[in-house]
Amino acid sequence: CSLQAGLAVLLKAERLFHSSYHSQAVHIRPVCRGSHWFAQPPCGGFTDASCLAVSWELRQTLTVVFDFFSSGQGKKDWSLFKMFSRTLTDTCPLASQSKVYVDISPKNKEKELLEVSPPPTSVHEAVVQGDKKTYAVYDLLSPSLFNTSRSLNVQLKWKRPQDSSEMPIPTLHAQRYVGGYGLQTGEICTLIYNTHPYRAFPVILLETVPWYLRLYVHTLTITTKGKENKPS
Repeated sequence: CSLQAGLAVLLKAERLFHSSYHSQAVHIRPVCRGSHWFAQPPCGGFTDASCLAVSWELRQTLTVVFDFFSSGQGKKDWSLFKMFSRTLTDTCPLASQSKVYVDISPKNKEKELLEVSPPPTSVHEAVVQGDKKTYAVYDLLSPSLFNTSRSLNVQLKWKRPQDSSEMPIPTLHAQRYVGGYGLQTGEICTLIYNTHPYRAFPVILLETVPWYLRLYVHTLTITTKGKENKPS
């Protein structure tokens, strides 16, 4: 459907590339679709030597971060049109699934503070990093979604101002900065924080190295809670 229908309608280049952060990724992995016994590890691929047929799974992802909180005088309201300058007009006929999820989890147990419109087709609950999350789901394949209008502009509004203008700190977050200069003293420092009171989480760190820095693996140091954690 290209940019004619479906979620790809929102992918307007000048809006994406002027955001605070964007990342595109392509993931390809083999998946066993026929064997005497099925065993597929969570990291992808397969270990079953008796696999009879192999399929290749292609997954494309686009991650975008819009910072309307700092640019909109501290307002947390947003909409699809405000972010992408476009709205959803129709679903792609080739898609077997096409859904929009909106995180409406209450941060301080006051559910009446936020409101999403139009009303979602369903509500989904899940546990993410030990916290219970609530999502408003908009199913683009639902006939009732485009009945009243040929345009879907999902909006989230706060019914009254927040007591605090500070954004909540996520459980896992990271900071990175470049220090020094040149090949001798130049360095990249990455700080990873876990603010959960008692739980530990596995972390996969993918670093994008600036073109002006050359890394030497033998100088890599990892420090956890003040103690050196030697990398393998």
